[in-house]
Amino acid sequence: MRIIRAKDYDDMSRKAAAIIASQVIMKPNCVLGLATGSSPIGTYDNLVAGYEKGDLDFSGITTVNLDEYKGLPRDNDQSYYYFMNHHFFSRVNVNPERTFLPDGTETDSDKACRAYNEVIASVGGIDLQLLGLGHNGHIGFNEPGDVFEAQTHCVDLTETTIKANQRFFASIDDVPRQAYTMGIKTIMQAKKVLVVVSGKDKAAAVKATCFGPITPQVQGSILQLHNDVTIVADEAALSEI
Repeated sequence: MRIIRAKDYDDMSRKAAAIIASQVIMKPNCVLGLATGSSPIGTYDNLVAGYEKGDLDFSGITTVNLDEYKGLPRDNDQSYYYFMNHHFFSRVNVNPERTFLPDGTETDSDKACRAYNEVIASVGGIDLQLLGLGHNGHIGFNEPGDVFEAQTHCVDLTETTIKANQRFFASIDDVPRQAYTMGIKTIMQAKKVLVVVSGKDKAAAVKATCFGPITPQVQGSILQLHNDVTIVADEAALSEI
């Protein structure tokens, strides 16, 4: 693991965007694995700024997102497709036909997961996977458990995650209880992994992920076994290591 210390959230976002920009410049037809949540918003803003200045061209890339809430259509303002479109897709010249997320409207979990596994296989794998890190060490929606799930699967969200996501919904009752998420094996097969983390409330998760035992109770700990992981975290998130 390569850990890059950032001064604050803005510095973290700039440093992470620079890494993704380098990937796009080096391989204009690369496959980017993308993440949602508050952590990568600044990273997307910086990538958009690079595009607007004429420094970046996203027309040749393909994107595959980590996850999507089960039961939310794309036009729901809390769906992850809506999030991606609002923060990134609609602001750059990415080809909409080359942006992929799990289908949250598919009620048959096995069918939805199988279809998304086929999508990821069809694009030839992921060149760079962007990740956030949950308070309980989850990556994607791979929650603490007894095993590392290999491929796309339907997960029951923990109360910790539901409460963390409550701020995006009118009430906690509106927060979906399930999601489709990319599996750990798929994430680990990405050629490069980039993790962005900010805030003192994530410090314990960073410590457990980077220096704790490798265990499905801290799903992010599996990244210790990947051969090209960069963690960009601000000083607060790194305060326990």
